[in-house]
Amino acid sequence: MNDKRIIQLLDDQDFYDRFERIKHVMSDSGLDSMLIGGNANLFYLTGRVFAGYVFISTSTTGPLYFVRRPNDLAGDNIFFIRKPEDIPGELSAAGIDAGRHIGLETDTTSYTMCRRLMKAFGMSEAGNADAVLRTVRSVKTGREIELIAESGIKQEGVYREIPSLYRSGMTDIDLQIEIEYLSRQRGCLGQFRISGDSMELFMGNILAGDNADTPTPYDFAMGGGGQHPSLPVGANGTVITDGMSVMVDCNGNFNGYMTDMTRVFSTSEVSQLALEAHDCSREICRKLAEAGQPGVPARMLYEQALEIVRSHGLEAFFMGHRQHAGFIGHGVGIEINEMPVIAPRSRDVLEVGNVIALEPKFVIPGTGAVGIENTYVVCGAGPMRCLTNAPEEIIRL
Repeated sequence: MNDKRIIQLLDDQDFYDRFERIKHVMSDSGLDSMLIGGNANLFYLTGRVFAGYVFISTSTTGPLYFVRRPNDLAGDNIFFIRKPEDIPGELSAAGIDAGRHIGLETDTTSYTMCRRLMKAFGMSEAGNADAVLRTVRSVKTGREIELIAESGIKQEGVYREIPSLYRSGMTDIDLQIEIEYLSRQRGCLGQFRISGDSMELFMGNILAGDNADTPTPYDFAMGGGGQHPSLPVGANGTVITDGMSVMVDCNGNFNGYMTDMTRVFSTSEVSQLALEAHDCSREICRKLAEAGQPGVPARMLYEQALEIVRSHGLEAFFMGHRQHAGFIGHGVGIEINEMPVIAPRSRDVLEVGNVIALEPKFVIPGTGAVGIENTYVVCGAGPMRCLTNAPEEIIRL
């Protein structure tokens, strides 16, 4: 049998690590069981995406898989179903009690589907399985960290080749297409998974010159006008010329787990103010990597970054100019915006295994966006380890 058709693709240790933590957080949340059907969570739970559900109970040793498509998956504890209403009957026939408190993905599943599942299980109220899985997924297993590091190495290789892609007279769109083409050639999957129904982006954000100062409706660190009002973010056709910065924040998904990395390029020297802001960003990343240890509240990292910015007199340009982002970092993994969030009112506390993208950026009118973004992993002792190690200076195209 082709192993690719086996439903559970996680190795035994990784499988055990994930499900033990899930059951622990479920118990703390008062849930007896959960029914999971969102693609990102299915990938986390099995290593693949399929149409169907994973059922997890605190009273069983492992998950059950309820599959609609594809119909050729194999493995233990698989039940093929036509519709989700079949699940309670299958559980009953297997002698499994779902319990009274069942969690559904109430944040990300449609209202209609939640109502269908609640009716099928005779529930008047559902627990929030999304909250459980956000908490669990914020702490990566050893295998997840390996996969993120692998993506980081491949993304770094792409970024090192960006200067060779530039040709005089290019627009930001032209350069973005070349970067995307190279990324796909190097194995990038292309998909940019983002949590939240109001968050959209293609394969990344390329910002040339003052387009970086264009506000956007999306909750990204940087904006840009985009090419069309239907996707108002990112590159807008600006011709790359001397004196402007070109910020590249592109897709790092090479295996289902993403790294997030930003670097800045230019065809000539940029203003002294832009250089100072860029150096400030590097300083922030360096010092926050040292401070980012287990037990540190995420908001303290934000406060430390703001102190550094103020010491350089750059607060008017920090995380935007006309419109400012309210965070400087976020968890990253299967989706680009996971926990913890590095923001002034964040309640998150750093844990061993958190993978965090730090992106202290600046927008300098007349030049554009400057600053870096790196992906780090919180270690058991010492500073966070950087997983994106491309050159950090402003790079000449």
